[in-house]
Amino acid sequence: MITGLDHVVALVRDIGAAKAAYQTLLGRAPAWQNSGEGADRVLFTLANMTMELMAPNGFSVAADRMRALLDDQEGVLASLCFRVADMRKMHRRLERVALKPDPVAEVESSDAESGAVLHWKRTRAATELTRGVRMFFLELADERPLSPATDIAPIDALDHVVITTEDSDRAAALYGARLGLDLALDRSHQDWGQLMFFRCGDLVVEVVRRPVAGGDSLHDRLWGLSWRVADIDATRARLIAAGLDVSDVRNGRKPGTRVMTVRTGTCGTQTVLLERSSKPVD
Repeated sequence: MITGLDHVVALVRDIGAAKAAYQTLLGRAPAWQNSGEGADRVLFTLANMTMELMAPNGFSVAADRMRALLDDQEGVLASLCFRVADMRKMHRRLERVALKPDPVAEVESSDAESGAVLHWKRTRAATELTRGVRMFFLELADERPLSPATDIAPIDALDHVVITTEDSDRAAALYGARLGLDLALDRSHQDWGQLMFFRCGDLVVEVVRRPVAGGDSLHDRLWGLSWRVADIDATRARLIAAGLDVSDVRNGRKPGTRVMTVRTGTCGTQTVLLERSSKPVD
């Protein structure tokens, strides 16, 4: 039923600052911008998904709810939205697996810059039944425009979204049995805990249980994003030149990958860049 990850929503305090930060990070211009329903939005659309930045605007119930979720943070990952091919069938499945979906809504959005219009169908599962991770499901009538590169060595796509859990069995049942994502990897290690990879289009939903006691066993957390790049050394040099604090490049846990951490300029989102390469770090 699910064909991919359509977009990830990050709530931010300042939409202008967040837009500038992600244009620097991604090396790409926004693809879509609009305001309404208590929020300002900026969307960056890459090869396999969209990053939606959303900031509260005004003093509506929706805007106040966003401010409460932000609390005193610069930004926070707020929700996942999965792409589906047939909303009617997806809604029926969500009802069958007891995720209590909202009625399907017909949604329209217009881009503030071009005036272009997009239409889609959307539903949301009950958050108390998705272990605290807000999940939407969307059938888009037409594809969004892509974000053009504005600098060298841009980020190309999302490699994986990371969710932390304290109950890997129930998380596996949610993402695998109930949502129907394919479990591609289930691996445990005494140092970094348990990793589960669920395929979602050409990216991965990574569910991690870390070896730390005392967490919330009932609620999972949207934790971070890992972006895919073609040349990690060139992207690192670009980000350093832009004034961002980044780590050295290191070999990833997955053979044939090289990774680095971006410590600033992400609006508070844990961020890793990944290159698929056979070239090892010295």
